[in-house]
Amino acid sequence: MRILYLITRAEPGGAQMHLLELLRAFRDRAELHLAVGRDEEDFLVKAARELGVETHLFAHMVQPIRPASDLRGLGEVRDLIRRLRPNLVHAHSSKAGFLGRLAARSLGVRSVFTAHGWAFTDGVSPARRALALTLERLAGRVGDLVLAVSERDRELALRYRVVPAERIRVVWNGVPDTPLRADPGRHPPRIVMVGRFAPPKDHALLLRALAGLGGLPWRLDLVGQGPLLPEVRALAERLGLGERVRFLGKRLDVDRILADAQVFVLTSNWEGLPLSVLEAMRAGLPVVASDVGGVREAVVEGRTGYLVPRGDEGLLRERLALLLQDPHLRVALGSEGRRRYEAHFTLERMLRQVWATYEELLAGGSSLVQASLE
Repeated sequence: MRILYLITRAEPGGAQMHLLELLRAFRDRAELHLAVGRDEEDFLVKAARELGVETHLFAHMVQPIRPASDLRGLGEVRDLIRRLRPNLVHAHSSKAGFLGRLAARSLGVRSVFTAHGWAFTDGVSPARRALALTLERLAGRVGDLVLAVSERDRELALRYRVVPAERIRVVWNGVPDTPLRADPGRHPPRIVMVGRFAPPKDHALLLRALAGLGGLPWRLDLVGQGPLLPEVRALAERLGLGERVRFLGKRLDVDRILADAQVFVLTSNWEGLPLSVLEAMRAGLPVVASDVGGVREAVVEGRTGYLVPRGDEGLLRERLALLLQDPHLRVALGSEGRRRYEAHFTLERMLRQVWATYEELLAGGSSLVQASLE
């Protein structure tokens, strides 16, 4: 089997980590190729080359949407497919998913698209939602199969009619296990959030909530980079939190950082099924997260952590205060989170399901490809 993987950007992120695990797992089962934007010789490209996976860089598969550039990008993808003649194209991220599915269909090649959250989900702007729906409905008509990372994303796709029901299935994200475990009961508690400083995440909400908890002992580690980092740094200083917040930047040792924490937080405007939440559960941490996307499929309210409505600063502060003051509660929720990770979110489970999808699709599984293009 020859598989061509497409993704728009190679910077560290959930979709990139997900794809890297596929490359690691399947490189001995198939001939793998990876294609990304030409200006993206970053984390994923370097990791793929170390694995011996041949990489291809496109000049015009870039963000944001630019019709003239995107048309040339479509030509680049078509040219690569013609040259490689893959059995299957598996695309990740919106731009690569759109171009990849159109190019594959035009050349008679089967395609899979993993939706790591939709660009038309709740929380995005109306203009962005309208454009994303138009593009996804077109791509959904020509692709063979969509893998949603959460039930919530599957429901959204069906509600907005971006893909027929028989062409979408759910494969929950999974993360590899590590021997590193947190000690949630340790004092004083350290809070950690892992996420890019970009609009999907709401670091400002977390800082404002913590500003009202100055009388409690806590420290905060923020892991990640992104365009909003200077703005968040400035906010931390204005709120008087400069001495209590560490900005750790881009890190590849997140498992070690989580093992040193006592509480995990993820404040978001929208999500798919974030890997960082699963990694925190793997470490045995209680999780406080925005109730967006598929987060509630991982975090069970009151059992593994707490869910907070998008933007609810008051409830976020209450939940954090509860955990900061009760080490026994932190331990109990973290232990239950670890058990839920083992039952539902291991990497091995995810890989088995993805590979089975490949085999079924290439065998002509009728349940996946019967939908009419009309």
